Amino acid sequence: MDLIQRAKNICLTPTTEWPVIAAEPATPGGLLGGYAAPLAAIGAIAGFIGGAIIGTTLPFLGHYRVPIVAALVGAIFTFGMALVGVFVLSLIIDALAPTFGGEKNSGQALKLAVYSYTPAWIAGVLQIVPVLGILGIFAALYGVYLLYLGLPHLMRSPQDKSIQYTAVVLVCAVVLSVVITAVGALVIGAGMAGRGSLAGSNDVQFDKNSAMGKLDELGKKLEESNKKMEAAAKSGDPNAQAAAAMEGLGTLLGGGKRVDPVGIDQLKPLVPDTFGGLPKTASNAEKSGIAGLMVSKAEATYSDSGEKRVTLEISDTGGISGITALAGWVEGESEDDSGSERTHKENGRLIHEKTTKNGGTNEFAVVVADRFVVSAKGHGVDLAALKAAVAGLDLARLEGMKNVGVSR
Repeated sequence: MDLIQRAKNICLTPTTEWPVIAAEPATPGGLLGGYAAPLAAIGAIAGFIGGAIIGTTLPFLGHYRVPIVAALVGAIFTFGMALVGVFVLSLIIDALAPTFGGEKNSGQALKLAVYSYTPAWIAGVLQIVPVLGILGIFAALYGVYLLYLGLPHLMRSPQDKSIQYTAVVLVCAVVLSVVITAVGALVIGAGMAGRGSLAGSNDVQFDKNSAMGKLDELGKKLEESNKKMEAAAKSGDPNAQAAAAMEGLGTLLGGGKRVDPVGIDQLKPLVPDTFGGLPKTASNAEKSGIAGLMVSKAEATYSDSGEKRVTLEISDTGGISGITALAGWVEGESEDDSGSERTHKENGRLIHEKTTKNGGTNEFAVVVADRFVVSAKGHGVDLAALKAAVAGLDLARLEGMKNVGVSR
């Protein structure tokens, strides 16, 4: 189905279009490059035209136009972060699925995030007349409604939990938007004064391994990127300006570094032929995404002739490793009649454990070097066995690859 027809269908007949979307095959490249990118470009281009060419009239200040260079940098950043935002939101949707009785599926989560953004991206054309941009709020709210309708079809969540699921995803999306807006101000240069007033004193010091320490270091890296962007702007070279803007984007996603994930040939040897005493029955590996937002993973399924089945996945978050290092999972624990869930630190690594009391799927995951995620899900296999099987992997080899593909 072509882009225009799909956009029309998801906006006008979502109840019949979501089942079609759920059943059809799709790739991250096709969703992000073939669908999201053209629609996201609408707002970026319209914002550039409205801000730099048409301009707006401000009370007491008269007619105002954004400088061409600043508008160009803003458009590039807006476009890039639109794709980043929808990808990160899909990760959030996927991670939250089990909490609301759904099934984790990164491909379906990406479909849900991308197509739910459709009305907001189309409404981006309103930015040609800046004062009409506020109407985009209504389009965004309709996108929330689309998300609500799509959750049961794509993430297999019960209908009675869709409202709560949607509400939590919405909160995460708002927080994500605030973060992107704040970083955008910093990258473009509007936020430099604020950082100077906050961190201008050398008396304030943070542990470099703490969250604040990492944020402080990221801020310094973004300042360096901003200086490069200013220099590129003064040069008048559009290519240099675009390159500087993309470098700033890469700095943000990599937590102060540019990170290209390791190749699948480096991950595949870490996936053993047997895992937890079970033989491997299927496997696959892929490296996907867009420039600056690449991830790679290798996974395999293990099972016997009985009911035991385990899925092992080893992922390199690569281009978004900065977000992984700063956020990760929130530490905590919970328990109810169906099972328990716990997230904690162990030997400096973040651990996530989930057990069921009704014979369902148990899960164990560990984050290695703030970059690699090793996850094992087992049906008919208890948590202790999963944990032991993961411990038997060559995690030290993963740790040793923490600087592969990293450039500062």
